[in-house]
This record gives sequence, structure tokens and C-alpha cells, in this order.
Amino acid sequence: MTNIDLPQPFSHDLRLPTWGPYSKKYNGVSHIPEITHGIRFDLSVFPGYYRHRVNVPHTQWESGYHPWEAAPGLDYFSYRYVLEWKGQVYCDVAFFPYPGDEHAARVVRCEFVNNTSRAQHTVLHYMAYLDFPPVQAYSEEAVIPADLHLPPEAIWIDALDYNDLQYATPRPSDTLVYEGWLRGEVRKHGFVNGTGIGEKFGLDAGDRVSYSLSIPSALTDGLLLVRYREVENQVDFTTRGLPHQRLTFLPTQDFALLSIPLGHVPAGDFTFELISQGGAALELDGFVLLEASRQADVRFSPHHWNPVPVTQPGPNEHTLLLHYEDAPTTYGLAWGGQPAEVRQFHSSEIDRSLPYFVTDHVKKEITTDGAGHFTNIFIRPVILAAHSRVVIYGLVCQGVESDVLSLLANFDPHSPDLESAYHNARKKVVSFPANPSGQTYQFSLERMAATLLTNVIYPVYTRRSYIRHFTPGKRWDCLYTWDSGFISLGLQHIDLARAIDCLNAYTTPPGDPQAAFLHHGSPVPVQIYVFQELWNRTQSRELLEYFYPRLRQMYLFLAGRLGSSTTRSLPSNLLKTWDYFYNSAGWDDYPPQVYVHQNQLENRATPVVTTTHAIRTAKILQQAARALHLPEEVADYQADIDAFTDALQQHAWDADAAVFGYVLHDASGQPAQILRHASGENFNLGLDGISPLFAGICTPQQEQRILARMTSPRQMWSPIGLVSVDQSAPYYRVDGYWNGAVWFPYQWFLWKALLDLGYGDLAHQIAHTALNLWKSEVEETYHCFEHFIVASGRGSGWHQFGGLSTPVLAWFQAYHQPGTLTCGFDTWIESLTISEDNTSLQAVLQHPAGDRSWLAIAVLDADRTYSVKWNGTPVEPRLRFPGVMEITLTGSGLLHIRPS
Repeated sequence: MTNIDLPQPFSHDLRLPTWGPYSKKYNGVSHIPEITHGIRFDLSVFPGYYRHRVNVPHTQWESGYHPWEAAPGLDYFSYRYVLEWKGQVYCDVAFFPYPGDEHAARVVRCEFVNNTSRAQHTVLHYMAYLDFPPVQAYSEEAVIPADLHLPPEAIWIDALDYNDLQYATPRPSDTLVYEGWLRGEVRKHGFVNGTGIGEKFGLDAGDRVSYSLSIPSALTDGLLLVRYREVENQVDFTTRGLPHQRLTFLPTQDFALLSIPLGHVPAGDFTFELISQGGAALELDGFVLLEASRQADVRFSPHHWNPVPVTQPGPNEHTLLLHYEDAPTTYGLAWGGQPAEVRQFHSSEIDRSLPYFVTDHVKKEITTDGAGHFTNIFIRPVILAAHSRVVIYGLVCQGVESDVLSLLANFDPHSPDLESAYHNARKKVVSFPANPSGQTYQFSLERMAATLLTNVIYPVYTRRSYIRHFTPGKRWDCLYTWDSGFISLGLQHIDLARAIDCLNAYTTPPGDPQAAFLHHGSPVPVQIYVFQELWNRTQSRELLEYFYPRLRQMYLFLAGRLGSSTTRSLPSNLLKTWDYFYNSAGWDDYPPQVYVHQNQLENRATPVVTTTHAIRTAKILQQAARALHLPEEVADYQADIDAFTDALQQHAWDADAAVFGYVLHDASGQPAQILRHASGENFNLGLDGISPLFAGICTPQQEQRILARMTSPRQMWSPIGLVSVDQSAPYYRVDGYWNGAVWFPYQWFLWKALLDLGYGDLAHQIAHTALNLWKSEVEETYHCFEHFIVASGRGSGWHQFGGLSTPVLAWFQAYHQPGTLTCGFDTWIESLTISEDNTSLQAVLQHPAGDRSWLAIAVLDADRTYSVKWNGTPVEPRLRFPGVMEITLTGSGLLHIRPS
């Protein structure tokens, strides 16, 4: 069992340093001066050619840099900037803590390499700038909140600080508010704190909101001011707890104040409620409670984000101080390299303005649109002799001005101690120990690890706070439930603490009235699979007790049994999640899913995969409930498993097509027919149609027919793996996103199922086809792609993807990393002990009763031979590679492997 530090129960943030690769704009290192403010300081560091070409490293598109190395916890990370492909001229830029003060500063190490036979003249740019919290995801526009100016002793009550908000007409999202926001929350310019109540609040009669506050001192002539806006028509509210029983909000497009005289207000608790009479929606910003005589002293003004720092020369040559009006700290820069100068760019961006002015070496101030600011340390030229290397050191630091001055004064960019510190920091970089059979994959997996670990962004807004958050790629600066499940699965192989944090970010405490879990995008409960993998890796009782009630809450909602969930609205017991997102399972252009939306069949059509995931996650949580000795909940899951299994078998199996189909229901909600394409073919020839295989509910005949489809080169097997849509289907396309492509996540689900079912050869075929595909593409391009096009066999989509491509880490570990034991979904690893030299293993494995055999894969040191016993009886394993044993087992018991 592994000892684990539990995450913070009410935090969705990551336990990471304030310095990290958090930028959503230009690549480099970032600092978060105050986590609650949403402000980020960025230092982008990148090379170019002198008076020639420069590629500004934008995080939102391919721009010439690659995540190269990273350590767990981001104590070290580096990027490779390619100036001349491939490995001819490049610069490796690394960031690591300054030995003098790890909290306050990061060392910047830039190593230029010229592997050509000619000299090269290059440059190095530092670009320092401040980023402000965006209005919403995918927006570079900063939210402009209102600054609040109040007289002494006045009280501000934010509209979102309500006791309760209820819409008169219940909404499917009432207890699963998108993005983890509060019910009714909107985020727009002009609100104090940038957020308020909206979402058509007040439109229906009976919409209500209530508040409580504590008044420290009595008011002689109290007044309550209500700040609101965007009322198209007059709307009336009745009240409780206020002297005026009816309030009228007049039409206004800008913010207005409604005054409510209160008279004498005693000290103590003060509670009131507003109930709409309907007819118009409004937005509420908040309330001011004060003496009526001070009303004129209440003001609201737009906040002005100021990106331009006050610069100050540092204590030594090549040092600089930056003072930003909106940052509560001073920043400092120091740099080596000769010569260098400081320039100012007055622009909202540098990805166009810097290349445009690349030959202008005279101006020290360059202005384009004037809507932003960048401080440019311009080190040039950096002359590289043929077949040479040049290393330039720098420092970025923060703190009170005196401390920053001290750090800059003591920094020597030529000190040999910096190189020693660099090598010490680099020792922590993720590596992949492997038996000889797996060493060929190490380079490609190291690039995946660097991409996965550095795909962290700040700020992401959720639960009324700003957080650091793992993203599948920096193109998506937001939450994403489905992808983040696979991010957490991948992190388990390289950074267990961050894997736990990533899982924790999407769970909420039991009974949360606003969010059964954090939901963005496809509502696929990968987090429950994540926990099973986490348990099987750690056997941590603390994690089990912490996460089980949170994940049960997620399951109950998705199974249609909690709060406002509408997933089980049809009497057939077939589930659907269309009320929450257009995408049933992450496969955007999956053909029947597209057809359902085009024909507005959301109320009638049920996919297969939603019910499939409900069955499998119920089985996983049933294992956890047994471990926690909760027999009533074990039985509760079994009732769902039986009901969902019966529903799929009765209504969804298409014996002619040998897949499970989308089911169309009639007007009364009863299952009527399987959804078919215009050609008459089942519309679900693809991953959704075969998904019940990983739920473990197929009959032997169904299993064999599905396996035949999976392995047929004419249908679902391609030279690069399992396709998402059957190649023989009339709706298969070569130019689709999922349709016509190979993705890894559902191959992982099916691979795990094949271990449950005992199909070792097919499981290995899936895993190693993917590993070889990954190796080939990463070595060719240095990119970590989303998916692979069947027609070409090449990677495509986002080029620095750390989300759904992470199963390559699981497949590598399962077959090549000594000291591992891998089983399917049906196996609960009760205990696991592996010797330090990876030459012996002992495990207690719980498996459902039955006489069907299943597979465990044990990887130990490749230089030994082993004997295997199951419940004391010798078992002959299949040797897949030296040290890699596929062991066929039946039932539950004790597995013991030792050198023979």
C-alpha cells in the first residue's frame, strides 16, 4: 500500500508551484502573484535568427517549439525551439528553481546548438508581460469588472452570495451547473468581481433568490440598494423580510440602482427573499446596505487593467525591475549574453508585430494598436560557430523590491554553480525504465510526459475561484471532464500526486446542491475508471474513503437517480445525456449522434455507450462498496446493473448487424425501433455499437460476433488500430474527425475488457499497434497528436495533446516497465507487494465468482526466469517478452511470482 497525501477537499486547484508553464498565450514560464486574483505574469523566452526570422511561440497554434522534458511537480521543465529542422539548429530553453530562493525565482537556461558546418547568427528574446483574467474560456479579452466605492460601514452583498436560488421551471442543470459555476451565474463585463446572476433569472413567475447577512451595528435609517441591468421589460418581484412587499425593476440596458428604504435596522441577522412575478429577465450584481444619508457616496467605476509596467534599472548591468499597477509584487529580470538592449512593444500581441519589425534594429519603442505591453530583452547577435554550443543563463524573480534587488545583485549568469544546479534539477525529469523489449519507445513517451506535465493553464474560473488546471492542449483553456479523466490516467504513470489532484478537481463533496461533479463537455465518467486504476496502484484506504462518496454522487447523477438528472427519463432504462451536451461519449462527429441532432431526436433516441458506462462504473463502485463493507450499496449497484443490462439486451441488440444500436422511443417513451441509416444499415456500426463488450454483459455469441467485427480488416481493424466507425458502413468517411480516424481512449476501454475476457493476443495487438504508431509519429515530428488518419497512417489534430492520447503510457507500462501488474476492469487488487529489484511479486486479487478465465500481466526483471503460483498451485504463464508474463487465472486468490 502506498502512503498518499489527500487533496484539499474543497479545492479544485493543483498542488503546484506559483511558477510554472501556465501561459495561455505565449510559451515560457509564468508566475501567479495571487491565486484568487486571476492575474498571471508571463516571461516568454525564445530564439530567432538575427535580423531574419523569428517564430513567436504562441500556445494556440503550431509555432516551432516542442515540450521536451519535465519533472513531476514541475520543479524543472524545458522546451526545444527548432530553428532548422531536424536537429540542425535549435535552442533548448529550461526553467528550474533558483538555488538561492526556490519560491521567489526561476533560472532560465538557453542552450543554442549548431550541428551544421556553417556559422549561424541567432538572437534570444525575453518577453515579459502581464495577463488579466479573461471574460470566459477561449477569450483573450480581459474581463472588465466594476470597482466598488463604498462609504465606511456600508456592506456589499454579492448577488452570488445567496442562500438559495431556484428557478420556477426546473432545469436539467439545476444540480449539475456547467463549468462548476453556481446556479444562475453569469460572467460579463461590468459586474463587481466580474460575475453576477443572470441566465434568464426572473423570466418565469416564481423564480426566487434568498440572502442572509450579519449586521454588526444597527442602522438608524437603513437603505438597501439593488444593482441590476439588462431588463427589457418591467418586472415585479414580491419580497419576504423587507418592508416593501413589491419591487418594480424598470427597463434598463446599463446598470441601475433600485433603492429600498428599510428604516431602523437592528444589529444581528438580516434575511430577505426576492420572488419574481415573471415577464422579464434581469441580471443582479449585488446589494449595498447602508445609512440612507450616505447613498451619494456609493459609486461603481470600470476597472482599468494597466499592462504597462514602471521599469527601473537593476543593481547590475543587464538587470531590470518591473512594477505593475495590478500586481502585488515586483518582478526582476537578469540576463547574460552580449550585447543586449531593452525594448518596449505597445501592442496587444507580438506574434505579428515582432516578425513585422524583425529587421528594425533601431527603435526601442514599437507601437501597433497600443492595447497591450511587452517588455523585450533583446540579446543579439548570438554567434554560433560550426558544430558548436552556446549557453546563456538568466533569472526571473519576484517579491518585495528590496528582495528582488538582492536577488538580481547576487545573480551571476557566468557562475559554474548554475550549471551544477541545472544538472541537479534535470535529474528529476520523468524517464521510463524498461525491459529491453520496451526501450525503443522511450523517446516518444518522454515527449508525451513533457507534453502532459506542461499542459497546465491558469487562470481557469470555476466554483467562484481561479485555479491551475491540466488541459488536453492549450487550445482548450477550460475544464473538460472527459479528456481530464484520461489526463489523470496518464499522470498516474509519471506524477501520482498530480493525478490525484486532477481527479479531485472534478469531484464534489456529497450533497453539493449545485454540482454533482464538475461538468464540461462530454459527460463520460472516466473519473470512476481513474479511481479504480488509482486503487489498484496504491491500495490506499484513505483515498478510497475520500473518493468513494464523491464518485458515487457522480454515478447516481449520470444513472438518473440524483437531483435534477434527466438521464433516465425514459421507462426503458436506457440512458441519454443529451440535456447536458451534444456529445454522448467524446466522439464529436460519430454518425448516429450527428443524425440525432440534425433530426431533433434527443428526447427519443438513446445511444448505447451511456448505458454501457453506467454498467461498468456501477461494477467498479460495487467493488469499492465491498471493500468499505457497505452491503446495501453493493445490492443497490447490482439492481442498476441488472436493469441496465436487461434494457440493452432487450431493446438495443441487433442480431442481423451484430452490434448494439441506438434505440428510438415512441411518443409515450417506450422503445420502438433501432435507429437505421437511409440504406437500411444499423446506424451504429462503430465503437458505440460494440461498447457493451467493456461492460462485460455480452453473451458468448454476441462476444464472438463483436470480436469478429473488431478484427476484420474490412470492418473495424485497420493497419494503425481500431477505427471509430466501421469501414464497411455506408456512412464511413475518410475526412472525418472521429469518423475515419483512430483514437486511443476507446481502444483502452476495449483492451482492458480483453484482459477480463482472456484474449491476450488481441489485447497485445491493440496495445503494440498503438505504441508503434505513436513511436513512429513522435520520432518523425516531435508532436503528440490527438488522433491518426486511417487513410495516411499519420497523426493529426492538436499537436501538443496530453489528453486522450495518454493510453500509450498505460500500454507501455503494462508490457515493458518492470515492477508492474495489470488486470482488467473486473479485478480489484486487494494488496500488492513487488520487491525493490523487481524479481518477485505477491498480490491478493478479488475477481467476480465464475469459472471463466481472465488475464493478469506481470512485468518483472527481464534477466530472470520465474515460477508462478495461484492459490498455491503452479501456473504456467505465457512469456510475451523476457520478464513479461501473461497469466491465465480463474476466480479470486493469491498470486505469487518468484525467481525459479
